Amino acid sequence: MKDEIIADADQRMQKTIVSLEDSFKRIRTGRAHPSILDNVMVSYYGTDTLLNQLANVNVEEGRTLLISPWEKNIIGEVEKAILKSDLGLNPSNNGDTIRVPMPPLTEETRKEYTKQAKNEAENARVAVRNIRRDANSDLKGLEKEKAISEDDQRRAEDQVQKLTNKYIVDIDSAYAVKETDLLSF
Repeated sequence: MKDEIIADADQRMQKTIVSLEDSFKRIRTGRAHPSILDNVMVSYYGTDTLLNQLANVNVEEGRTLLISPWEKNIIGEVEKAILKSDLGLNPSNNGDTIRVPMPPLTEETRKEYTKQAKNEAENARVAVRNIRRDANSDLKGLEKEKAISEDDQRRAEDQVQKLTNKYIVDIDSAYAVKETDLLSF
């Protein structure tokens, strides 16, 4: 039973890291990367569909994204969706493809994005600590029901704490990488 609690906590903490990495992908850096457009929804025959399900998105010349829709008649919709996405991007189409140049980041926007990344990292830390609290609470419940001994409870809580420490370190290193990426010119 206690092993299931620890395994569940580990799994939930891993999901928190995956979620943090997804959040970091949405914070753009000065370089072009196809994942920036991962959450752009395009109206496709009346249905909102993810852009990457309607087109190829590639990096061209390091600072430009090249979007090649599979159907030429949706180019206008793709362009509108990118403009409405609040990413601050200005797409231009030539009839067959759409080019999206990445504007260089100013010092101020770099700091703003760094602040946003720091908030995402802090939210992930809080989530990991909440998972630890839940697991410890479940372990205390098992001990009260006499399903495990007090020593087993303490050992299990130590395992949960080690997991927590490991994932906090993972969060901190992911943030450090993102911060370096954002602040490098």
